Amino acid sequence: MTVVSVDGAADPRLADYVRLREVSLRRLLEEEHGLFIAEGDKVIRRAAAAGFEPRSFLLAPRWLDSLQDVIAHWPDKPVYVVSEELAEQVTGFHVHRGALASYKRRAPVPLTDLLTPDVRRIAIFDEIVDHTNVGAGFRAAAALGVDLVLVTPTCADPLYRRSIKVSMGTVFQVPWTRLHSWPGDLRHLQDNGYVAAAMALTDDSITLDELSARKDEKLVLIFGTEGHGLKPNVLNQADLTVQIPMSGGVDSLNVASSAAVAFYATRP
Repeated sequence: MTVVSVDGAADPRLADYVRLREVSLRRLLEEEHGLFIAEGDKVIRRAAAAGFEPRSFLLAPRWLDSLQDVIAHWPDKPVYVVSEELAEQVTGFHVHRGALASYKRRAPVPLTDLLTPDVRRIAIFDEIVDHTNVGAGFRAAAALGVDLVLVTPTCADPLYRRSIKVSMGTVFQVPWTRLHSWPGDLRHLQDNGYVAAAMALTDDSITLDELSARKDEKLVLIFGTEGHGLKPNVLNQADLTVQIPMSGGVDSLNVASSAAVAFYATRP
């Protein structure tokens, strides 16, 4: 373990952690350097347990002992020890857990490599731009037994700090990849025997109960963007559309809530 005390926010060694709240800046930096940021001891541990390699750690002194077992696996990785006030100066927000780590991203896995025989339920998040919703969707997928998550080209980054934090690190547990041909890739799934169910309010939508009763052996659930839902070209490509019946004058649920309900209703 290489422990380094840092007392200046401008120290270039802390570059991975600078201005974490600025999404556009972070997207460019993280893509260029192939990294993501894990926040909090639980998330740091889950990233480590999933086999990701750290670049460095940024810790308040109180975390040195409790994260010793994680740090010890990487004796050549620097551990920058800072005050919580300095961490706030560097990151641009109050790091109330006092623990951050920069990890290396992995190369994306092709969709064809992920479609193993045991993959029965797939979730697709299409153009969901809110990182909180993406993280909550991954957490629901992990908790409710979804086998694979796919995100479309314009969906928010599941490895952005906020997504990871909201998912409580479950984004490291569920296999996932980003699609590059959408909705063209949906045809590939259908050709492999998956029924594509688009969650949408249309005149010919069936209810979620009706979908559950079908007991489709291989099922893809597609969830659209927060504001306008799924586009017509996606709906036209899907095998059927599905809605969750509402009451109390409510027309729809938040997309992450809808995903959780649908995952539970269609569990094997």
